Amino acid sequence: MAKKVKEEKEQPLEKKLWAAADKLRKNMDAAEYKHVVLGLIFLKYISDAFEEQYQKLVAQENEGADPEDKNEYIAEKVFYVPPSARWKWLQGRAKLPTIGKDIDDAMEAIERDNPKSLRGVLPKVYAQEKLDKAGLGGLIDLVGSATLGTKEAQSKDVLGKVFEYFLGQFALAEGRKGGQFYTPGSVVKLLVEMLEPYEGRVFDPCCGSGGMFVQSEKFIEYHRDHYKKNNGKKLSLNPADHISIYGQESNQTTWRLCKMNLAIRGIDSSNVKWNNEGSFLNDRHKDLKADYILANPPFNDSDWSGELLRDDARWSILGEKLIPPAGNANYAWILHFIYHMAPTGKAGFVLSKGSLTTQTNNEGEIRKALIEKDMVDCIVNLPTKLFLNTQIPACLWFLTRNKDNGFFRERKGEILFIDARNLGFLVNRRNRDLNEADIAQVTNTYHSWRNVNGGYKDVQGFSKSVTIEEARKLNYVLTPGRYVGLPDDEDDFNFAERFTSLKEELEVQLKEENKLNQLILENLKRIKV
Repeated sequence: MAKKVKEEKEQPLEKKLWAAADKLRKNMDAAEYKHVVLGLIFLKYISDAFEEQYQKLVAQENEGADPEDKNEYIAEKVFYVPPSARWKWLQGRAKLPTIGKDIDDAMEAIERDNPKSLRGVLPKVYAQEKLDKAGLGGLIDLVGSATLGTKEAQSKDVLGKVFEYFLGQFALAEGRKGGQFYTPGSVVKLLVEMLEPYEGRVFDPCCGSGGMFVQSEKFIEYHRDHYKKNNGKKLSLNPADHISIYGQESNQTTWRLCKMNLAIRGIDSSNVKWNNEGSFLNDRHKDLKADYILANPPFNDSDWSGELLRDDARWSILGEKLIPPAGNANYAWILHFIYHMAPTGKAGFVLSKGSLTTQTNNEGEIRKALIEKDMVDCIVNLPTKLFLNTQIPACLWFLTRNKDNGFFRERKGEILFIDARNLGFLVNRRNRDLNEADIAQVTNTYHSWRNVNGGYKDVQGFSKSVTIEEARKLNYVLTPGRYVGLPDDEDDFNFAERFTSLKEELEVQLKEENKLNQLILENLKRIKV
């Protein structure tokens, strides 16, 4: 018993908050409850930060400070919170039947006073009848027990941990639908650690809840004491001095989550755009040439309006017109990424593993052109079960416009293959994750291959550096298992063929069962006679 109590005491804040908040959900759908909880967490954060600055200004009133002057908060990058939206006032009304409307009004007031980053972003869902007001009051008390927005809490990234954990748990609770806006943190971290976006424009044209941007800023913060490779200067303390972010999202609800996720970290999201047409039909950053592209587009999307874009300029970005198939957006995304890459730009993105071998409707020709133009830098085969919304095997692509740009070693005509299928650990029966050692193993392999004097060596069964000529011999197939020395049967698993085979086996089995049932019926008739 003592051991159990000790484990509960050591449980992280985000897990304790989730367990308690989930109990208060009752019969409410996770997709709706998500906005109730995350909205309150956001409100508590900005209230904490405001209150801390407010008390400082109160103490300085004799020196001319004004605690109600919005500019005093803007100067410190703190959201101004009007009196009727402050946490203490709302918590005092938590048991009143009007608390739902009070919170909706508070969200409206905060947006009015902070229009640049929060206009149209915050949820106003608290007055709806189906939301149990007693449960809402309990949720307010629960969130109120956590300190989220003070300088000390910010230095420990308390809110970031809570917000990211809740996003992941809601994605898990919602299943396939919820996973669409959430990329597992380990996969995001792997992409960012591989690309190292120290400086420049970072672009995600299908940005979901903004995980790629958050991790990019975290990367700079973590490595800010290192020297930049290109000019020898130390990184400043503020990541905003080094990178600017650009994004687009077609789901308005997810876009709002993204804006909140960035706002709580003080990341400028003014260039994160929403429209329900999406990046293909309505590219909000047409003229952008990004230094880094990080993305996890929807796998095998068949509803991307490709038939309306047959003459789009993006399909000629490789020098010849290669139209991606209307029934699958994978290669449309690849061409979209390349279209937005700067002359020395780099891209890292997730795709279904079928993208490495497919020959359907120009996909094989596009992949051939990518290889022949020497844009494929590295391919990573990922373990299964990493994603909450799909069981489709996935891989990471890393592309570059220039393999001889002076930043890394000259590696023209080379491609690195990494097979990481055997890495990771099972979280439960359905989901796997990567730990820090797994991420470091893949990242260090890529960096030692890419960097000057990296000392890279092939590792049988895990990684191999090959020439374009070797890829030609294998008909431009990019599955790592073909190159690193693992058996091909599992790596080249054909789902369509296996499905057809299983269907045929099932039909044969059903026929046999029908024959057996018919025989039993005939024997029963004879017995009765």
